[in-house]
Amino acid sequence: MQEKVLQNWEKKSAEHQKLYKQMLQRADKNKVLKLLPDLHEEAFEKIDCLQCANCCKNYSPRFKTPDIKRIAKHLKMRESDFIDTYLRLDEDGDYVVNTKPCPFLGSDNYCGIYDVRPSDCERFPYTDEDVILKRQPLTLKNSTFCPITYFVLEGLLDKLKK
Repeated sequence: MQEKVLQNWEKKSAEHQKLYKQMLQRADKNKVLKLLPDLHEEAFEKIDCLQCANCCKNYSPRFKTPDIKRIAKHLKMRESDFIDTYLRLDEDGDYVVNTKPCPFLGSDNYCGIYDVRPSDCERFPYTDEDVILKRQPLTLKNSTFCPITYFVLEGLLDKLKK
């Protein structure tokens, strides 16, 4: 059944945006939070991020000050040089990568700074935490390019109906 869920997922996600939005707005927060760990785990068992890497190819995490310090140190760069080389300020005033795909993404879809990656990368796609409810526009956007987010939202739709 689950493999069927992932067939044409991009198209289905686009078609289900309104459904997802309604579900997230109306859902019992405690029920959703109770369901997330299992759905999150199941999604990661079914979907290999290394086969996809859409997040790294099309979007950027926010690089917060602790991330910048940690990554610059790891790369043996001054923080200002790291910022000048890899980052730009976005419309929200957050540092994001200045190129797509992410400059740290290898041709094998592995991350060149995985052990020191930004906390946004570490937490992505937020399908095991309350961000899925607290930042609904982000969740909806993520479901359009991340099969894991799509899988979890479809699972919530299914389980909350019952």
